[in-house]
Amino acid sequence: MEGVTGPQGPRELFDFRTPSSIEDCKVMSDDEIGGLSTSHLDWIVAPPAGSVPASQLPSPNSPGYAKFYGNISTHLPADRPDIKRTGYAAFRTQDRPRNLFTRGLWDIDPYIYLALRVKSDGRSYFVNVQTESIVPTDLHQHRLFVKKPGEWETVLIKWNNFVRTNHGFVVEPQTEILRQKVKSIGVGLTDRIPGPFELCIERMWATNDESDADQVVDASAAVAAPEQEAPVVETKQEGDLKTKRGEKVAWGSR
Repeated sequence: MEGVTGPQGPRELFDFRTPSSIEDCKVMSDDEIGGLSTSHLDWIVAPPAGSVPASQLPSPNSPGYAKFYGNISTHLPADRPDIKRTGYAAFRTQDRPRNLFTRGLWDIDPYIYLALRVKSDGRSYFVNVQTESIVPTDLHQHRLFVKKPGEWETVLIKWNNFVRTNHGFVVEPQTEILRQKVKSIGVGLTDRIPGPFELCIERMWATNDESDADQVVDASAAVAAPEQEAPVVETKQEGDLKTKRGEKVAWGSR
């Protein structure tokens, strides 16, 4: 069931406005398995308002943001014949601590959208959401579409449009995100295009208000079965998520 609109205000999930915020994130790349891709997450002081165009400010009076950057390499490690594929980098929020008062999970059930304030280089990033599910290696993923590479913008993605995946493949049956048990949120790059990348991010929050956004990713991601037609959407692009039959996911945005 989709979140219910109403007087519920936005809920901050994670922000990168302080230097310590990056310590609460985990950064990953294929160098963990012998690959040569690199990834870093640094905190950057925001420029003073008025010193740069508004499109280069994460938000008015923001003290700073995180820069996720590095280099993608598809080089295969010579000493690891079992490794057949490299070329990825990602970061995610660390698992939140549990205590007597909290389960360490986000409950985003009242909300329709995940909002992200980002400045992208235009590469094919994915937003990754992990929940406390029966299969711990499951991720729910969605392409991070931007309209203004090189400029700050707010992108909204419907929670219900995320696609369930496991180890990079779409899995069946598809199930909605466990909305009361969100463990972590992050961003990954798996386009396997060699070269540098850079994505800046200021904050992530849950909201029901479309006016927060420069762009709303509106159409469901869809995988057409052989006997079905893919849904018609205003803009359709192929991402690099596939089913185990090799069918690509068609993503919609407006």
